[in-house]
Amino acid sequence: MDILTVDTRPIDGQKPGTSGLRKKTPVFMERHYLENFIQSIWDGIGGVDGKTLVLGGDGRYFNDRAAQVVLRMAAASGAAKVIVGRDALLSTPAASNLIRQRQADGGIILSASHNPGGPEEDFGVKFNTANGGPAPESVTSKIFEATKSCVRYFILESQDIDLSAPGETRLHETVVEVVDPVEEYRAMMERIFDFGAIRALFESGFTMRFDAMHAVTGPYAKAIFEDALGAAAGSVVNADPKPDFGGGHPDPNPIWAKALMDEMHGPDAPDFGAASDGDGDRNMIVGRNCYVTPSDSVAVLAANATLIPAYKNGLKGVARSMPTSRALDRVALRTDLTCYETPTGWKYFGNLLDDGRVTICGEESAGTGSDHVREKDGLWAVLFWLNILAETRKSVAETMRDHWFEYGRNYYSRHDYEGVDSAAAEGLMNDLRAKLPELRNSDAGGLMIEKADEFSYHDPVDGSTAEGQGIRLTLAEQGRIVFRLSGTGTSGATLRVYLERAETDPERLDLAPEEALAPVIAAAEAVAGIKDRTGRDAPDVTT
Repeated sequence: MDILTVDTRPIDGQKPGTSGLRKKTPVFMERHYLENFIQSIWDGIGGVDGKTLVLGGDGRYFNDRAAQVVLRMAAASGAAKVIVGRDALLSTPAASNLIRQRQADGGIILSASHNPGGPEEDFGVKFNTANGGPAPESVTSKIFEATKSCVRYFILESQDIDLSAPGETRLHETVVEVVDPVEEYRAMMERIFDFGAIRALFESGFTMRFDAMHAVTGPYAKAIFEDALGAAAGSVVNADPKPDFGGGHPDPNPIWAKALMDEMHGPDAPDFGAASDGDGDRNMIVGRNCYVTPSDSVAVLAANATLIPAYKNGLKGVARSMPTSRALDRVALRTDLTCYETPTGWKYFGNLLDDGRVTICGEESAGTGSDHVREKDGLWAVLFWLNILAETRKSVAETMRDHWFEYGRNYYSRHDYEGVDSAAAEGLMNDLRAKLPELRNSDAGGLMIEKADEFSYHDPVDGSTAEGQGIRLTLAEQGRIVFRLSGTGTSGATLRVYLERAETDPERLDLAPEEALAPVIAAAEAVAGIKDRTGRDAPDVTT
């Protein structure tokens, strides 16, 4: 086996976003493209000589080929060991757990998360650090700088490694350990939740439907829900991971998981429904005729945390991303917990978790998690809900109704305008930014704007500052609008508009969200001129 030094040149545009580098699959398959970025990761983190790494991905198209490249490049640069999921599969939270449990120096996750997969769709590469979480800005900036000067990479000339069965082999001097991607994750879930109580719930006749969306969580869900907990065979659907996610879009929301939503609102609906995304870190929770927004979900988990064995002694604190509704804040205020508000991106929770300041975190984009790993965790959230239902024996709808009566309801929706012309999207944001001073105390579609600012975050642990994290308008009648450009797309720009309005009147807790939010939606259009700016009459996705 020879170590090759391959001459290359810097490639523009290899700047990692909030969740690594994401591009169209054909771009990653271009000559040198993947190799340049992997070498830049090695160079940006100070090399991998003598280090232990974790490797896996969500099984999307090019996952298997990319994994072999990463293995050969790790071996060429002297890695002591690479722990890789069987068939190069690992959910993102399972990878985080492996990094932490094996005390690895970091890991490579091959995924574009909730983005579509296939020969013409999306691919991604993310580096997680030794704490199991996404690389912080201080690391990703070094990786990006390395991409600008990458003129060579090192790769081992060898045959592919067989990744189909657990066991150890050697690639040059590097030990490659293939592991069952489910085993250690399942064991962790058993330590957190009361599997006996959940098993008894299923034995009582409780039914569920989990849509794995032909993504990575299918094997995990079958092993946990059906095999370990006794859910009826067939409770997990679309369980086989496929390179193109079965032609679907692996984003667990009412639009892309429409089949599940239709079933849960049908005459023969199961008691409980859930879905997860491409790499297993997002979730959607649904009851009979009851969709739970991600913002409400994390608030319910925090409010009921002491029902769960791992959290029976209470929480250290909670955190949410800025665009997430303030439902979690209400729970924190009532339970005397500190609630931190961070930018979007799970990496911002990492310092708070590592410093012991928070236990549960949540993002508006269907991500929830706790200090058990350093990533959001879709199956963890589903098990949390099942454990709550097992203890209370309430339905999802009853759980939500009782929660709103106790804490009030934050009506909430996110409108996504996808593939918008980048210049138009940037122009909209720049114009909003420029007129922030005049927006304060002005009228917007009949609602008074009480506060207008651009969110910046000062990390209380390391003192770093993240600016330009979204434009916030605080409205009268407990309303709020947030405008933000997403960093997870691969073409054009995604404009996200977050709409919120709080309600504490017991007589107004069961309104349709679109009715409760109508004045806020009108205010957003009046302020930003979204239709004229984007050419869109309506959002592409509403959640």
